[in-house]
Amino acid sequence: MAKRGDRRSAADPTGGPCPCGSGLPYADCCGPVHRGVAAAATAEALMRSRYSAFAVGDAAHLSRTWHSTTRPARLRLGPGTRWTRLEVLDTDRGGLFDTEGTVRFRAHYREAGRPGTVAEHSRFVREDGRWVYLDALPD
Repeated sequence: MAKRGDRRSAADPTGGPCPCGSGLPYADCCGPVHRGVAAAATAEALMRSRYSAFAVGDAAHLSRTWHSTTRPARLRLGPGTRWTRLEVLDTDRGGLFDTEGTVRFRAHYREAGRPGTVAEHSRFVREDGRWVYLDALPD
C-alpha cells in the first residue's frame, strides 16, 4: 500500500472478523498466514493478508511477504492509523498456477479522526514458490 508504515485497527486480531473483509474469523482467514502456518494461495489472498497485517500491526508479515528486491530495509508501523475497510476492485491473474498477478484495491482508514483512502494497483510475483508483493503499478 502506498501509505507504508501506518497501522492498526482497534480490533483484537485473535477474535472477531478478519480485517480483510472476507467475513471469516481472523483465526480462520489471515491469522494462519500471519503466523506462517499457511501460505496465501493467490495474489489476492496475499494482498488481503497484507492489508490485515497493516490493520493488526504485523510488520514481520509485511516484511516476509515483500519481494527481496523491493523490500524496505526498515518498516515502521505508526500507531495513529486505524484501517477500517478493504475494497478489492479488480484482479488479473495471480491464481494457483500463475507466477504473477495484479490486484487493484482501495483501503480505507482513519487518522487523527479524519477518514482517508489509499488506492493502489499492486503487482505480485512468486519468489521461492510463494506469493510476494513486488511493487505498485502507476495508474
